[in-house]
Amino acid sequence: MTPLRPARPEFRNINAFKDLTTYRLPPAGWVSILHRVSGALMFLLLPFVVWMMDTSLSSELSYGSFTAAFSAGIGFLPGWFVKLVALALIWAYLHHFCAGVRHLIMDATHKVDKAYGRSSAIVTLALSIGLTVVLGAKLFGLY
Repeated sequence: MTPLRPARPEFRNINAFKDLTTYRLPPAGWVSILHRVSGALMFLLLPFVVWMMDTSLSSELSYGSFTAAFSAGIGFLPGWFVKLVALALIWAYLHHFCAGVRHLIMDATHKVDKAYGRSSAIVTLALSIGLTVVLGAKLFGLY
C-alpha cells in the first residue's frame, strides 16, 4: 500500500478589499513600493519641474511671479496647494534618492540578508521622511 501524500495547500486569489487590509508588508517592501511611487510621481510632475526651472531662471520679473505662485497661487489653485505639490515633489526626490543609494550599497557590498534589508529600509524611510519634514518646514515658512 502506498503512503498517502499530504494534501496540497490551496491557493486562492487575493480579495483586495478583505485581504490587503490585513497583510503586513515588511519595511523593505514599503521602501520598494514607495521607490516606484516616487519615481512615477517625479515623472508625472515633470512639467511642474520644468515650469519652476524656467520661471525661476528666465528673468527677475519671472522670478517674482515664481515666488508669488507659492504665496498667491496659480490661476484657480491656491498657494498652499502649490506648496503641497512642491512638497510631494521634494519627498519623491528624497525618497527615490535615498532608496537608490540603499540599492547601490546593497549591490556594491553584496549585503542581501534579511536583517540588513530590514535595517537599511528603516534608515531609508526615516531619512527620507526626516529630510522631507525639514525642507517642508522651510517651504511653509516655519523657520
